[in-house]
Amino acid sequence: MYMAQSRFGAARVRYQDIDLTSRIEGASPHGLVAILFDELLKALDAMAAAARRKDFSQRGAKQSRALSILHGLEGSLDHENGGEIAQSLSAIYAEARRLVMLAGRDNDAEQVLRAREMLHQIASAWEALG
Repeated sequence: MYMAQSRFGAARVRYQDIDLTSRIEGASPHGLVAILFDELLKALDAMAAAARRKDFSQRGAKQSRALSILHGLEGSLDHENGGEIAQSLSAIYAEARRLVMLAGRDNDAEQVLRAREMLHQIASAWEALG
């Protein structure tokens, strides 16, 4: 029984990777940012769930993924042309990183959810622009 579940899990991961790759290949620059937000929110949800289960390995993996995406989003900001909006987004991403780091250190799902809520609002606004 465990072996069948393990195979199913591996197949699911491969399918998700293929799905993500195909979404990325066909995406516009705006769509790529939307995909980053989607993947970030998924990572934060999984991190919060892992923190509640006290699954430190999974929590750490999802924390790393979330932080990596946050760095990518911040690195994509055009501070020269983005002005105040770029500065505000940079500050929000920095605060989200701080909360994710605290959540990892303290195994605190609530900190993750605070970061997720801030980022969900930005993701929703980004989607509305699309």
